[in-house]
Amino acid sequence: MRLLLSLALAAGLVYVGFGALLFLAQERLVHLPQVPTRELQASPADRGWDYQDLAIPSAGGITLHGWHVAADRPRGVVVFFHGNAGNISHRLDTIAILRDLGLDVVIFDYRGYGRSEGSAHERGLHEDARAVARWVRDELNVPRELTIFHGRSLGGALAASAARQIPPGALILESTFSSAEAVARDLYPFYPTRWLTRLEYATADYLAEVDAPTLIIHSRNDEIIPYHHAEDLRAAASASAERLTIRGDHNTGFLTSGDRYRAGLQHFLEQHLL
Repeated sequence: MRLLLSLALAAGLVYVGFGALLFLAQERLVHLPQVPTRELQASPADRGWDYQDLAIPSAGGITLHGWHVAADRPRGVVVFFHGNAGNISHRLDTIAILRDLGLDVVIFDYRGYGRSEGSAHERGLHEDARAVARWVRDELNVPRELTIFHGRSLGGALAASAARQIPPGALILESTFSSAEAVARDLYPFYPTRWLTRLEYATADYLAEVDAPTLIIHSRNDEIIPYHHAEDLRAAASASAERLTIRGDHNTGFLTSGDRYRAGLQHFLEQHLL
């Protein structure tokens, strides 16, 4: 009996301790600019592309670093919001696809990522997303009908959030979750995630306020964000929302799906933008 009580106590301590870690360390567990490294490991020059380095002011006096990569025959501008790890130098394959579709690409690092100043936190990342969206509108003078916001994973939440206040001509959400709490519920069903989750990243709520045609891209093989998140996002959208189902894992599905991915993007853009 004493052994059972000791085991129960130990299990309870582990449960409480891990729950406390999840609660207190969420920002550090979610925002991973150091994975694989915060240093830029490549640039558009490595691909022979014409580009400009960008220094974009954001809230709190923070300066964000990014690139404006030119397409050969641009028909619009896409603002790309990357995921929670790494930096813009890890997204050259994505830039290549978007350039091939005839889009200039504005891609940037959030505060605390890459060469951008500051440290990463949810409120700041939302500010950064809005700052870049405004900069594209006001400094590049790109009209709404020629602007696309494209967010992948965590970047989808930020793209949808920015689109509420600075509406684009079209919105693309790729491998994106419906909310941070929903992800926590998938990962830790044995915890009261509603009370433990401090981060919001409430993509579905943001999407309900967006007035722009939306494409939701997701893989049924996504091992990090289950496919039901795509279904939840489509149900939440206030504007017309289409779905493109791809294959492959969370981080490389766009490459695994190859022609299907490119054709789906092209079809959506031809319908709603270009």
